Amino acid sequence: MARLAKCMFCGSDLEPGTGLMYVLNNGTIMWFCSRKCFKNYNMKRDPRKLKWTLKYGSKTR
Repeated sequence: MARLAKCMFCGSDLEPGTGLMYVLNNGTIMWFCSRKCFKNYNMKRDPRKLKWTLKYGSKTR
């Protein structure tokens, strides 16, 4: 059975075989749905402040 992943930045679902897998030095695996999400993550932007993300407007601490 194929595993579904979620984009670490915008929160959208990824189908198997799509997206970008980014592996940190400590072994943490981060999935991104597009280059757009990956670049915004590297620029340390908050996904709760961008209208095109699914996390927009959520009030989490």
